[in-house]
Amino acid sequence: MGSSKERATDFQISWLKRGLAQPGGKLPLFDEEGQRYNERTIKSCLERGWAQPWFSNPLKPDWLVCKLTDEGRRLVERQ
Repeated sequence: MGSSKERATDFQISWLKRGLAQPGGKLPLFDEEGQRYNERTIKSCLERGWAQPWFSNPLKPDWLVCKLTDEGRRLVERQ
């Protein structure tokens, strides 16, 4: 798994921070302007252990519904 010591991009930090105020650490699919977050940003956070899949959306199977992990929380709280 990844490490919170790895350097995160501004986009990764921005996405992960949005989970801090959400119930269960739910991470958004869309940014503040209504645009979908880049799938590469989401997948790279999953690979590093900063986020984890939460559940599958049967109506939109291509949407990655994720939540913040403890490691991801530690990463963004240090920012």
